[in-house]
Amino acid sequence: AHVVATASGSKREFVEGCGADEVIDYTAVDFTEAVRDIDVVLDTIGGVTAERSLDVLRPGGHLVTAVVEEDAQLAAKYEAAGMRFSGIAVDPDPVALRGLVELVEQGRLRVHVQETFPFERVADAHRLLDSGHLQGKLVLTV
Repeated sequence: AHVVATASGSKREFVEGCGADEVIDYTAVDFTEAVRDIDVVLDTIGGVTAERSLDVLRPGGHLVTAVVEEDAQLAAKYEAAGMRFSGIAVDPDPVALRGLVELVEQGRLRVHVQETFPFERVADAHRLLDSGHLQGKLVLTV
């Protein structure tokens, strides 16, 4: 796959290191003007971004959003344009989680942890999470 990602300019190297072939700096460029004929958009923002992604998909393209599991109005909009819409949700699945652990242990899956907090600093972790400027995951230790 040829992967095009959006990120702020300061995160370009990080995103390229995760495997992106191209990075669009969303603070400087409107992604709907930068790309066309995309097969699949993986949306983690939702709202207007999910709606505007319709403009970059090829005919028959597919929006997969991790923001909402169901959105009848947005799904109808995509269907009317001849495209597909899927909302995904994550439910706890111990078997799948063990599979992910195996992939990490084999070096086939990388997880970037930005910072680890002791449970006593959970408020600090939430403040960082709420800032919206993460580069990876936050971990709480108990």
